[in-house]
Amino acid sequence: MTYRERTMKEVDEWLEGLPENIQEMTLVLRKLILDASPKLKEEYKWSMPNYSNNGLVCYLQTAKKHVNLGFHQGIELEEMDVHHLLQGSGKTMRHIQIKKMEDIQPDLFTSFIQAAVAINEK
Repeated sequence: MTYRERTMKEVDEWLEGLPENIQEMTLVLRKLILDASPKLKEEYKWSMPNYSNNGLVCYLQTAKKHVNLGFHQGIELEEMDVHHLLQGSGKTMRHIQIKKMEDIQPDLFTSFIQAAVAINEK
């Protein structure tokens, strides 16, 4: 199944309403998430895209000046976070804040996404 076959119309419409710079970063992150694992399913929940496989894995949350790549079980990823990118102090969720395109680290983010998918497969 191709990347476009795994996207949802609701998320496409949501993306269209974003400011150009935020939209650009969000589109790159969306593709990164879906390319990281063919198992991930895109959903539109809580007014943002969520990605699931055996439960919720990650999400994209936008703000005026940044995009959060969030992980529903992010606390379990902290051990592999040698660059201290994960933020948040909630019970389980953590996120990486992206303020500009240069903040996107494809290989590193892919490893976080794949680890998050693996957590849900345990």
